[in-house]
Amino acid sequence: MSVIRVLINGSKGRMGQESIKAVSADAKLDLVAQTDLNDNLSQIIKQTKAQVVLDFTTAAVAMEISTEIIQSGARPVIGTSGLLPEQVAKLKKLCEQQNLGGVIAPNFAIGAVLMMKYSQDAAKYFPHAEIIELHHNGKIDAPSGTAIKTANLIAGEIDSVNQTISEKEILPGARGASAEEIRIHSIRLPGLVAHQEVLFGGQSQTLTIRHDSTHRDSFMPGVCLACKKVMELNELVYGLENLL
Repeated sequence: MSVIRVLINGSKGRMGQESIKAVSADAKLDLVAQTDLNDNLSQIIKQTKAQVVLDFTTAAVAMEISTEIIQSGARPVIGTSGLLPEQVAKLKKLCEQQNLGGVIAPNFAIGAVLMMKYSQDAAKYFPHAEIIELHHNGKIDAPSGTAIKTANLIAGEIDSVNQTISEKEILPGARGASAEEIRIHSIRLPGLVAHQEVLFGGQSQTLTIRHDSTHRDSFMPGVCLACKKVMELNELVYGLENLL
């Protein structure tokens, strides 16, 4: 297979900077452009003949940018979190219309993908679960895309959990957010990178599944994998596990 032409959007951010190093070091990938929010993305895609656009911008513009990438004829690899299920559905339809592959990955770390898979398996035996996601204090959106994806996977394996007591929050939000009846608690602190715990409770026992990314380079094998595998797709997939 010929070398794949990759454009990195959001190149000035921390994930963008790590991706530049990783893509540049991969012999099967050719970094043809680095762009950011103020650039004319569609024009640069056409000028550079980029085949894949790797996006690490912000949740506020993720839908707009993803749409622009697809309409420009490139294949999107979206690492920006914050896309809603209905937005993902629209992007899938748009990729289908353009006969293009695409990847939206809430998390590019292989270990995080395994953490989600193990949590999905555990939910068959432990129907009571809560999620704690921990990120650096520069992360704007909450909860994380990984936490929402994990909650969706867990909820798909269990029936609705009957609450045995009527809860009362003394302080609003004390019990966290609820995604498909799974509680998610978000922590933002300096010193953290990206971490998640899934806690399961059962009769006289608990189970904790945890993943930690201690540096952003932990995401890079998944990033490069997605840039290559997206060329083999003719549809948009949600989650790196679809490429493994």
